[in-house]
Amino acid sequence: MISKILIANRGEIALRIIRACRELGIETVAVYSEADKDSLHVQLADEAICIGPVRSTESYLNIESIISATVASGAQAIHPGFGFLSENPKFAHICKQCGIKFIGPEAGCIELMGNKAKAREMMKKAGVPVVPGYEGSIENELEALRIAKDIGFPVMIKAAAGGGGRGIRIVELENDFINNYNNAKAESMACFNDDRVYIEKYIKNPRHIEFQILADEYGNVIHLGERDCSLQRKNQKVLEEAPSVALKQELRDKMGDTAVKAAKSVNYKNAGTIEFLLDGNNNFYFMEMNTRIQVEHPVTEAITGIDLIKEQINIAQGKKLLLSQKDIFINGHSIECRINAENPEEGFKPCPGKIDLLHIPGGIGVRMDTALYCGYTVPPYYDSMIGKLIVHGKNREEAIAKMKSALYELIIQGIETNIDFQIKILNNVNFINGNYNTSFIQEMMVNS
Repeated sequence: MISKILIANRGEIALRIIRACRELGIETVAVYSEADKDSLHVQLADEAICIGPVRSTESYLNIESIISATVASGAQAIHPGFGFLSENPKFAHICKQCGIKFIGPEAGCIELMGNKAKAREMMKKAGVPVVPGYEGSIENELEALRIAKDIGFPVMIKAAAGGGGRGIRIVELENDFINNYNNAKAESMACFNDDRVYIEKYIKNPRHIEFQILADEYGNVIHLGERDCSLQRKNQKVLEEAPSVALKQELRDKMGDTAVKAAKSVNYKNAGTIEFLLDGNNNFYFMEMNTRIQVEHPVTEAITGIDLIKEQINIAQGKKLLLSQKDIFINGHSIECRINAENPEEGFKPCPGKIDLLHIPGGIGVRMDTALYCGYTVPPYYDSMIGKLIVHGKNREEAIAKMKSALYELIIQGIETNIDFQIKILNNVNFINGNYNTSFIQEMMVNS
């Protein structure tokens, strides 16, 4: 049994894991860079170890330092949270070599699903629908252009080892293809040290629907319903809700069954997410699998009553899932707004700085996951997300009203945030009517 877990992350997700561990009676070890010495996760963990300077590559991405901290602290397991090393197969493999339990899937599965081209190939073999495209090796830009013409424009060029919206180019016209192809390869190399790309048909204005899955080591796999993550800016999610207004029960069951099939096809273990594109005719296509806990996992927790972090830890300890698919019920509606330290009026420029005043909203069905406190200084070195505001209502109408009320009550002074931008989304008539897709925010900004 695991009695101590090192959390290889920072901010609100580190706090989220600390709280789950405390409820399970498990001690926690926080790691931190020099920039995070005053962070809340450092203060609330049972132990804290500095792992390096402010740069992520020298701290939160420094595998040697994290493994050393784990061994020194006596922790038996590492929870990677999301981002940083959470989907790094080398890290998962080294953990196993060192006798440390990695709370997530096995390294081979992370590597397989992290390569978008190989993942597509596996899903096709498993009978999971994928977007028409080409996932083989591409010799040069002229061959790439021929492939794109065969698929038919518009096409999407995607980094094979990509994630987080990096290494993606959408090409509407043949004349624009080669320049975008070379730019996608260059960005992929810069971000992932891998310039391989694949090409697929671009599905215009789809919905981005993802299904949360849980899988134990005994072959039991279930899904916990869907999240609608279509509200994005530059492929980065802004607001998520569950369930999706676009899915009727028959389609939900079909997509959920497909998600389970996808997870079983790669012998998946732990928590994960199968992501689909849904077009206007209710055709859905596998997009990718995230082999970690998601930022937006709280909306699923709200509508199912299931603590996903606890489930991750229990699965890592070799416990069987106590839930079957028939035990999963969707209760009400949940919305999450990502709160970022940024200025939407200035191109969403990051706005780090000191928090002079903080008031966190409360009330029935209101949850705020954040590591902020009054006097805390948001560092400029990491992601601009500083919190997640989550609400749960008996239906979507109540959830929207509750979120607007909570956003009006949320006060963060000293830095710029996107709170007003989130309110603008919630007041938009198309959002209220559930009439939106992945182009919604871009169109909203153009028309405002």
